[in-house]
Amino acid sequence: MSERQRSGSPDKDPASEAQAAQDSLGNTERAEDATTPEAAPATGGTEPKPTLGRLFLENLWAANTVTVTVLSLVLAIVVGAILMIISDPDVLSTYSYITARPSDALNSSWTLVSEAYANLFKGAIFDPEAFSGWLDGSNGWQAVLAPISETLTYTAPLVFTGLSVALAFRGGLFNIGAQGQATIGVVLAALAGFLLPLPPGLHLLVALLAGALGGAIWGFIPGILKARTGAHEVINTIMLNYIATYFLTWLIVQNGVQDPNRTDAISRPVDPSAQLPRLLGDNLRVHAGILLAVLATWAVAWLLNRSTLGFELRAVGANPDAARTAGISVTRTYVLIMVFAGLLAGLGGSNMVLGSTASALTPLVVAQIGFDGILVALLGRVKPWGVALAALLFGALQAGGNRMQSYSGISLELVTVLQALIVIFIAAPALVKAIFQLRAARAARLQTSLAKGW
Repeated sequence: MSERQRSGSPDKDPASEAQAAQDSLGNTERAEDATTPEAAPATGGTEPKPTLGRLFLENLWAANTVTVTVLSLVLAIVVGAILMIISDPDVLSTYSYITARPSDALNSSWTLVSEAYANLFKGAIFDPEAFSGWLDGSNGWQAVLAPISETLTYTAPLVFTGLSVALAFRGGLFNIGAQGQATIGVVLAALAGFLLPLPPGLHLLVALLAGALGGAIWGFIPGILKARTGAHEVINTIMLNYIATYFLTWLIVQNGVQDPNRTDAISRPVDPSAQLPRLLGDNLRVHAGILLAVLATWAVAWLLNRSTLGFELRAVGANPDAARTAGISVTRTYVLIMVFAGLLAGLGGSNMVLGSTASALTPLVVAQIGFDGILVALLGRVKPWGVALAALLFGALQAGGNRMQSYSGISLELVTVLQALIVIFIAAPALVKAIFQLRAARAARLQTSLAKGW
């Protein structure tokens, strides 16, 4: 018996074995070629790495913060246009025969809405007619900068009250009392402005510090009640809003405070030495308060992101129990949060009487800057620079709304409706995402501020 037979292996023809080896080698080479990119079919294989431009376009229509904010503005503008049409009887009457002459309804609607929003833009940002008049000498440069001046004038106090609400939010508190804190701030700032005979410069500084102190005191009260007794800050701040409002109404008509030349509820005017200087001359209202607002925004951003106190504040806001376990004094932090929040709101109130908005105390001197600050904080995602941009938007709406009312006959209340619609849509990103069919945000590939918020 041969060796091959003893091993149990069948006999094989050498030629057949060589052919089999050659076929096997050929199959292996073909398999390797099939896996290379050149040999891969058009519909399979490894996908090429997406370019930066493609990633940008993909994230542009994703549900990130910037996209949702912009689309919320678009939705608010569309709904506002519908409300304009419905509220105008002349335009609405053209829809009674829209099937016969649809052009009448469309043209009248377009004219109304386009003129209204054009006047909103001209009153808030830029008026081409004023620019043309400056070029041909019919008006001065002040008319060109007047829209920006009005926008910044309305923006300054909103930055302070927005930061006040946002700072409390980051610390886990809901500061509804920015209105009351701003009211006490405006009271003490005005009293210091016309009762203290001080030289210029020092007088302004003392008046600003008095306003900040008034707001800080009014913020300390709900802060200490929250820290010591657990009393809810929302209820306390709402009640303090009423107290501050009625205190202002009572104080104005007291001897030594009320203007002796007037019989209505108005105080003596603030001395010129205590007023914030105007930045662009006496004919334009923008004042140094906008510079203080930018400085305050930077200070709050530094406090939250760079300081030990800011870390403790954010830790308490995220989880008070965990912060307490880590050795952070939650009661102390609560008090400091409300004190700083009140200080900021007090400065916002000071801007209303030390700036160009008013020079004396009246029952409505604070307007609604405290309550608008809540909307500004929400719109700005409770981030300092986001709050500043949101305040700028609200200031532009307010400034443009005045012109829209004067030139287009649109009610100023519609601007308030636009503000509310913007906040509603931004507060409901799922609704905006569903309407525009946005994709989920991809934060992994395009790590930019565009995909991560303000």
